[in-house]
Amino acid sequence: MLVFGTQIHIVTFIFIVLEFCMFIFQLFYYLLRPEDKGRLWYLLLLLLFQFYNITGGLFPDPKIDIPIPTQEMIAYGSGFLMASFFPFYFYKAFDLKSLRWHALFGVPLFLILPYVIFFVIVYAINGNLNVDIRFGMIVPLIYSLILLWVIFRAIRNKYEVNRNKNKYLEEIALYCAVVPWAALAFFGLVEESQLLEVLFTNSGIVVITIVFITKYVKQERIAHALYTELATNEARPNALLKNCRQYLFTEREIEIVQLIRQAFKYKEIAEKLFISESTVKKHIENIYKKAKVSGRTELINKLEA
Repeated sequence: MLVFGTQIHIVTFIFIVLEFCMFIFQLFYYLLRPEDKGRLWYLLLLLLFQFYNITGGLFPDPKIDIPIPTQEMIAYGSGFLMASFFPFYFYKAFDLKSLRWHALFGVPLFLILPYVIFFVIVYAINGNLNVDIRFGMIVPLIYSLILLWVIFRAIRNKYEVNRNKNKYLEEIALYCAVVPWAALAFFGLVEESQLLEVLFTNSGIVVITIVFITKYVKQERIAHALYTELATNEARPNALLKNCRQYLFTEREIEIVQLIRQAFKYKEIAEKLFISESTVKKHIENIYKKAKVSGRTELINKLEA
């Protein structure tokens, strides 16, 4: 069943609407806390999903005033672009430094380059998409399987050394959501229907977004509890809150100050706020810089003065 007289299947359209709603929800939270760079990369991930669904659903369509070869190039290009972003997303959003080579060099060599050679240059010359698919998908298919293993190892290795259970489960869940994308090259080879391809590649991201929303609700409840505790206690906490505002601390920084005051360690703060330990360290560096202090004790003494 197609919608609005286009080539877009009704299921594809439902995913487009769902992912647009997810994008608006995530954008709202990012605007509240722009220091959360992980959410920014997730917003870009959702945008790429929508671009892939729209172009893959619309093209090719003779009724659209764009040459069919160009439509095919855009449709396949959106899939390659989506798959190419995954290593970069894990590298930046979760600080998996071992993925740097793949994100910056492996993807251009083994995903983007085959697309440019076979689906742009060769296709423009021979006009035979079936031949280009047969040969152009071989390297991306092999490399996508390698990437899945490399990303999984990067997640495991990081948390064998510095294990944050909440972040670890979040990354594993997102990893499971993108695993089906390894089959994208296979779908190109066997030319499966739009319905099967969309269901296979989009179901995971919907599930993981629901997990993220649940996590953010818990996070905001913790933040509210910390704020309430800070605002309702007696003189010293009130002075603390007043001084936090005087030093222009963000809401996240005030939450971290409150947890520092309660003698929580970096790892415990990260687990409570559902963020990485490296993010906690960056926030604390900013806090020290704003308050012009060099340690926890000096910070609390200064804020409670």
